[in-house]
Amino acid sequence: MMLEGIRVIDLGSFITAPLAAMMLGDLGADVIKVERPEGDPFRRSDGTQYSATFIAYNRNKRSIVLDTTTEAGREAQLRLIDTADVVIDNYRTPVLIKLGLDPDVLKKRNPRLIHCSITGFGSKGPYQARAAFDTVGQALSGIAGLMVDPDKPEAFGPTISDNVTGMYAAYGVMGAIIERMRTGKGRRLEVNMLESSMAFMPDIFTNYTRDGHQGGRRSRVARSQSFVFKCADGKMLAFHMSTGEKFWQELVNAIGLTELITDERFLKHVTRGKNYFALEVILARRFAEQPRAHWIARFQGADVPYAPVNDIAEAMNDPQVLALGTAQRMVHPREGEVVSIECPVVIDGGRARSVNVAPPVVGEHTAELCAELGIDPKSLSKQG
Repeated sequence: MMLEGIRVIDLGSFITAPLAAMMLGDLGADVIKVERPEGDPFRRSDGTQYSATFIAYNRNKRSIVLDTTTEAGREAQLRLIDTADVVIDNYRTPVLIKLGLDPDVLKKRNPRLIHCSITGFGSKGPYQARAAFDTVGQALSGIAGLMVDPDKPEAFGPTISDNVTGMYAAYGVMGAIIERMRTGKGRRLEVNMLESSMAFMPDIFTNYTRDGHQGGRRSRVARSQSFVFKCADGKMLAFHMSTGEKFWQELVNAIGLTELITDERFLKHVTRGKNYFALEVILARRFAEQPRAHWIARFQGADVPYAPVNDIAEAMNDPQVLALGTAQRMVHPREGEVVSIECPVVIDGGRARSVNVAPPVVGEHTAELCAELGIDPKSLSKQG
């Protein structure tokens, strides 16, 4: 495994830091999740101590419970960090200091340490002390402004800001690991949700800085020629034609609207973009004439970038997903079978890990890790 021999301490909760640590664990790192006695709050998101949401972000980890409100717990945490290559946290800076995790102190104790801190807004500026979760990141970065209907404002969809921030954190850590192979020195990394969210959609900002184009909810889809249509049976199909003329021509040929090829409004990608909404009406009317299966049959053999709009159950059972083996099945000795989504990185034709480990229950490996550190587990229960 690519990161075998690398020890990662996951001091995080919720999504950003746990996801970054899990991504490193998926590549073979030894990830140790440090939890307070009550565990990561995400464990209880469904009223249990092993929620589906927690499971999603915490495979391939060992869990140790440390009460860092006590002297013994803080000391054990520092001894654990002394053995680490990487530490990842998502505490606000004042909390980090309060918990005895001052970055300068950690660097002195372990000069080779790569310490990655994830925050909502960074370590300077007027918002640095504010709390942040995914919806806040989406709102401030402009993501929500490109998706929310102002006439019917509502939050919806999956976490975006949280997830991309965790991914950027893992990306930064990987770079620091490679650099340390040359220099032997650790790094202090800071990743924030605001900048990660903005970096996730760079074209939106270059369109603004280049020509002043603010954009809106449908600007990108008009430019990229993306559509979603409802068929006669109420099922939907999605298309993304991009800039190629070939895909456009294959589409109109497949649906029997070849006259659109010579229509002056739709002759080129640029003119189709300018007349996107007129084109959308014409195509929507056509797709509404037949059920989805009819249209899918028409696209067999045609080079058209399309897909059915699947619900979650349909996505999990899509023939392509089944062929790839995307559903990852693990078994926890107490909690039973756990099904999640595989790491999407394929290495030499196989998965990054041949065996994945189900997310741990709270403190599952406390005794094991205390033995590794030479700590008496009973000492951690003493108040300091």
